[in-house]
Amino acid sequence: MAATNKTSLDAFTLLGFLELHTIFSFIIVLVYTLIVLGNLSVFSIIQVDSHLHLPMYFFLACLSLLDVCYSTVTLPAMLANAITGNRKISFNRCLTQLYFFVCFGGTECLFLAVMAYDRYVAICNPLHYTTTMNGKVCSYLVVGCWLSGSINAVFHTMMTLKLTFCGTRHIKHYFCDVLPLLQAACSDIHDSQVLLHVVTIFMGMAPFILVTNSYIHIISAILKIRSTTGRQKVFSTCSSHLIVVIVFYSAATVNYNGPSSGDSFVFVQVGSLLYSIVPPLLNPFVYCLRNNEVKRALKNCFTKCYNSFKK
Repeated sequence: MAATNKTSLDAFTLLGFLELHTIFSFIIVLVYTLIVLGNLSVFSIIQVDSHLHLPMYFFLACLSLLDVCYSTVTLPAMLANAITGNRKISFNRCLTQLYFFVCFGGTECLFLAVMAYDRYVAICNPLHYTTTMNGKVCSYLVVGCWLSGSINAVFHTMMTLKLTFCGTRHIKHYFCDVLPLLQAACSDIHDSQVLLHVVTIFMGMAPFILVTNSYIHIISAILKIRSTTGRQKVFSTCSSHLIVVIVFYSAATVNYNGPSSGDSFVFVQVGSLLYSIVPPLLNPFVYCLRNNEVKRALKNCFTKCYNSFKK
């Protein structure tokens, strides 16, 4: 107990900022700016354009907000550490960052599966789409994703609170995540590892299986469309979602539950960047640049702003 109490008063040292601070800072600023501007632009356009008040765009607006929150948990803190060179982070700040990072990450795991189900209903059962994906159902699905992500984060945070950290207290990462904290612990981490594997199955692999099943049916339905233009339009809409899903689920699942999970400093760093930064960065581009309705709404918005500016 004394070791645990002492831990709460000590700071951890992040080992992800050893050199190249200037280049690293520039990259973080660029990436975070693109994520915030891109996702908030998508959210704003969907809110102001009445033609986009449909379940698909409702989920996309929610995903945009989620991605802003997801990246804000880590990138500003990483930027501050890179600029100042101060690699220390207090136990309470680390635990707070861990909670929100796991919460938003788990929520996104489920949210991408919900969006795949939405596309499945829209393409495979179009006549029942408006009744199946009505406003109440969409709201329940979003709330369910957030609640599940929050509960998952609570479990991981409570398990981390039970750990004891001794010695140098080095975290081999850019921020506080589950695996680096388990590596830094000097107490028994068996229960935390079991929880991590169980959560990976239910919030990582299970949603990915649901997404895969949805897209098998979607692709089957697309192949039955006689019109080449129709096939291309539907496939273009779904392929953008599929790109993000593959990057997100594969990187997260392998990183947390792979055979070498946590063993390699570089492996954990690269894996974390792939599932925590790349999807929020890609989402606005793959959805907007491959969606004619969103592109039309953006064009109309820019036209209105330009005409107002001229007057």
